[in-house]
Amino acid sequence: MMKFIGCVLFALSIAAVGNAEAAGCAKGAVVGGVAGHVAGKHGVAGATAGCAIGHHEAGKKAKAASQAAAASSASAK
Repeated sequence: MMKFIGCVLFALSIAAVGNAEAAGCAKGAVVGGVAGHVAGKHGVAGATAGCAIGHHEAGKKAKAASQAAAASSASAK
């Protein structure tokens, strides 16, 4: 029961952070941590990898959105 309460408090503290500098890290860390835990008690390693992958994917998404905005503003001229 104490472990469950600790997990809930940890999740709430992550959610309370709001808009963090490392875009995609929190979501990737949660998914990676769960996957790592299920795959053999490697939750910390999974969370670390998930954070890195989530941050990378968020960067790719932001870059694509920036290029699309630049292309649409260039074609409007």
